[in-house]
Amino acid sequence: MHAPSWIRQHLAALRALLVFTVLLGVLYPLAVFAVGRLPGLSDHADGSLIERDGRVVGSSLIGQSFTDADGDPLRQYFQSRPSNAGDGYDPTSTGASNLGPEDVVDTLPDPAAVAAGKEDENARQSLLTQVCERSRDVGGLEGVDGRRPYCTPGGAGAVLAVFGERAADGSVPRPTRVVSLNEQQGVVKAPFVAAYRGVKVELARYGEDYAKGVVVPVKGDAPARPAVPSDAVTAGGSGLDPHISRAYADLQAARVAKARGVPAREVERLIRDAETGRALGFMGEPAVNVLELNLALDEAHPYRG
Repeated sequence: MHAPSWIRQHLAALRALLVFTVLLGVLYPLAVFAVGRLPGLSDHADGSLIERDGRVVGSSLIGQSFTDADGDPLRQYFQSRPSNAGDGYDPTSTGASNLGPEDVVDTLPDPAAVAAGKEDENARQSLLTQVCERSRDVGGLEGVDGRRPYCTPGGAGAVLAVFGERAADGSVPRPTRVVSLNEQQGVVKAPFVAAYRGVKVELARYGEDYAKGVVVPVKGDAPARPAVPSDAVTAGGSGLDPHISRAYADLQAARVAKARGVPAREVERLIRDAETGRALGFMGEPAVNVLELNLALDEAHPYRG
């Protein structure tokens, strides 16, 4: 006697459930756990946690910020690269901004919201303005020239909307109107450039549509090779990068040495000790683990501020 087809189907589904439960719910997790116990892998599997005085202070695999309650950099510590993971280095919100090199135009904030002390949720900085602002701030912190090509002195993307009859190549040889797209009227006093091809440059007005203009980034007279390294102004793909370049570490050395009242050569020695080689000996560039460097600083030269 054969059971009805619906019973056979349910029994087959039950057997599949039991088999895959054992395979994927028991055997596979045990296999992964066993691999994580292998020599050389166990530290990574446990999170590569770093302890000081019996307290976990971080992970060598996850970056963290070294700022005060207001978000300002602590001068006695080396600073990490920017992070777009949540509010910064949030492992539960890891990710990049997903903005590309052509993202150069800001979405300006509502002046009424700004005047009321509120944040306009629709406002958005372009990738270019983010880079320009960070470079300006890092330059000010480290006492170097923070200018970059295609950036205004105020730290915004130097981008114009040029109106007029277009030529065959898409350019506007005889503009009738020019607007500085990332500099808002009422926020800055004057545009970064007074005129473009003989036409006075205007400041952008909130709510005005400039889509019909030709977007023209302006390179300016900033050094072709900025003093501020690229990893100081761009966020890593994961938002959790614990390393910075040797160039960015060297840039911060003088400021950290001064804040701690120690010779610069001592700080430079600690940078060399914290430097890691290329991945697998040939991939990427040597880098410096920021947390490990700052912990070495605290141990060798405690901050007396």
